[in-house]
Amino acid sequence: MSARQPAPGGLRLVEEFVNTREEDVDELASPRDLARWCAEHGIAGSDVEVDGAALQRAIAVREALRALLFANNGRPLDTNAIRTLNDFAATVPHRLRFDAHGSKLEPAGDTVDAALARVLLAAHEAMADGTWPRLKACRADTCRWAFYDSSKNHSAAWCSMRVCGNRQKARRYRTRRRGAPA
Repeated sequence: MSARQPAPGGLRLVEEFVNTREEDVDELASPRDLARWCAEHGIAGSDVEVDGAALQRAIAVREALRALLFANNGRPLDTNAIRTLNDFAATVPHRLRFDAHGSKLEPAGDTVDAALARVLLAAHEAMADGTWPRLKACRADTCRWAFYDSSKNHSAAWCSMRVCGNRQKARRYRTRRRGAPA
């Protein structure tokens, strides 16, 4: 949908995961779709097993992340989204790895839940490095697309000014015209 540049680094994984749903089209419509998406994004092997319950967890995680992106765009923070993410994260085993450059927390295993935890880990890393507030969900109620705000003042509100921004401005204009005295 958006003509904007994708989010940088690992934050792009979060953006692409949230954008698996666009209006009435859901790329994660079946367990097989979720397995394919995880494999295509390199966060799970091609043989990862996904059942209906795992698909429901993935959708819950995706929509909780979207809620946080709405908060990044000025909407009130949905505390249920925080609870959903915390509850999910508490179920996935993690391990801490050290190397010559420092340490890294990573999900253990090659399950679909570990793959989803990799998406959450990318969000965590973006929160730590300060890029998280720039990932937003479009303010247009009919859109909800995740986008990376690369504006200097972090003020972008819509995924696309040409589409969602212009629609919103046209709605405001029509509303003002109807309310103006004849």
